[in-house]
Amino acid sequence: MEIKQAEFSLSAPVVSMCPKDTKPEYAFIGRSNVGKSSLINMLTNNKKLAKTSATPGKTLLINHFIINKEWYLVDLPGYGYAKRSKKEIERLDQMIRSYILQREQLVNIFVLVDIRLEPQKIDLEFIEWLGMSSVPFSIVFTKADKLTPNKARQAMESYKKTLSEAWEEMPPMFLTSAEKKEGRDDLLNYIEQINKELSD
Repeated sequence: MEIKQAEFSLSAPVVSMCPKDTKPEYAFIGRSNVGKSSLINMLTNNKKLAKTSATPGKTLLINHFIINKEWYLVDLPGYGYAKRSKKEIERLDQMIRSYILQREQLVNIFVLVDIRLEPQKIDLEFIEWLGMSSVPFSIVFTKADKLTPNKARQAMESYKKTLSEAWEEMPPMFLTSAEKKEGRDDLLNYIEQINKELSD
């Protein structure tokens, strides 16, 4: 898939204020500081589309970007950021979960995971919740450039092993680096393939 156009559409504080059309939506989510904005900018070839920040947890709304006027890329707030009040964390959690469970246009969630870290409890719990809620998802490993290719593959296999303790079938997995544009074609082709299936 070639991205010819990527534009900001709107930011919504609640799911009812998301775009009213029926175009398919692909949401990106992960723990704070996982490199979500960098990945979105790399996918869309637009360094300024999603705001990257040195301060984790900047995304506080459901952000929609329209791609090629055909589908939405949705930037969801990160989870697990401790420097917020309990009330704020609960509000964000409620917003994320209501979007995921209620949004009929949502086709797939890409869960971003830092390839350098051991499997984190918060990620595993979120993945398990998606599975129990029957929400289609894929795992996107970020920051692959920070490891040697061999170490990155080993880390991916180790993650699969951890997941296999609870999952019979593995979700699709992608290895990416925003720095090196690694994994870009794989992700975009996967989205294109789903879009084709939806339109058939």
